[in-house]
Amino acid sequence: MKVGIPSEIKNNEFRVGITPAGVKDLVTNGHEVQVQVGAGLGSGIPDEAYIAQGAKMIPTAEEVWKSSEMIIKVKEPIAKEYDLLQDGQLLFTYLHLAADKPQTEALLSHNVTSIAYETVLGPNNSLPLLAPMSEIAGRLAPQVGSHFLLKANGGSGVLLGGGSGVRRGKVVVLGGGVAGFFAARVANGMGGDVTVFDVNPKRMQYIDEVTLGQVRTLFSSALAVEEAVAEADLVVGAVLIPGAAAPKLVTNEMVKNMKPGSVLVDIAIDQGGCFEDSHATTHDDPVFKVHNSTIYAVANMPGAVPYTSTYALTNATMRYAVALANKGWKEACKSVPGLIDGLATHGGKLYSPPVGEALGIDAVAPQEAL
Repeated sequence: MKVGIPSEIKNNEFRVGITPAGVKDLVTNGHEVQVQVGAGLGSGIPDEAYIAQGAKMIPTAEEVWKSSEMIIKVKEPIAKEYDLLQDGQLLFTYLHLAADKPQTEALLSHNVTSIAYETVLGPNNSLPLLAPMSEIAGRLAPQVGSHFLLKANGGSGVLLGGGSGVRRGKVVVLGGGVAGFFAARVANGMGGDVTVFDVNPKRMQYIDEVTLGQVRTLFSSALAVEEAVAEADLVVGAVLIPGAAAPKLVTNEMVKNMKPGSVLVDIAIDQGGCFEDSHATTHDDPVFKVHNSTIYAVANMPGAVPYTSTYALTNATMRYAVALANKGWKEACKSVPGLIDGLATHGGKLYSPPVGEALGIDAVAPQEAL
């Protein structure tokens, strides 16, 4: 199979869809890998490293898309790439369709077979291809939050770790999944006074045990969240419903009642965000003000640390990518557990009911495509 790796063109997106090790895996299995010239430079991977493992370097994105049977990316196609989609092409990447009707319609109209990293299932309903980026986004959230808490950056001037005789910054994390857990761990490591809200008792018990009680857990009732947000210096939104739009847990009125200079970081922005006022921002212009608070809602947070992100992502995706190339999408989805749950579109039909519900498009379960 001809496998194409185009450069990412989303704002300040420096990740790339494959590492040299991933190229070697595909080439060893008899496939042709076409990488756009310069695609890996932002992640510290020169063209020569790909060539050494058998990749062909292609000058333009147009050529990569046109000549490849399968495209491996990091981020979803944006508007400039819609016309590059090929009829019947296999696309393997993050999609986050529930918050993106134009992209969904483009995939359907071009008859693309798309498999979304974020809904591929692992054991115990885990999300093995979402987890690496969720971990990195979670680790980043307290860092960017503390940056915008600085008085010079429009914040309240509160240091998360406090000082001798001075209170620590209060951090509220909404969601105890992978992103929320790592956000809580890093915030705790920075000295913050951290509380994680979740609805899963077993998950809360796990967080309590792993952090030796240093991170508090509370059941996520509307009243408890409202009270905690009002007292918070930093709120991290890390709520996830796989494949579906994120629930709005922090309302405009709740932000209005927050302390002046407080900061909110919306990790859930790829799925529409879990704050009522959230809209996607970019690394060039990452924040906006709501009342007296700052909201950070960059839709590709891990793109800020591309070296770490690219290698972590390829480590997770390559066994699936090799299976897709070796067997074709249908046989791979039959033989690799959980891969079929990533199927989003095929033959002009939508195969993700949560996306269909969010966007008002008819959809059927992915298993029906088999």
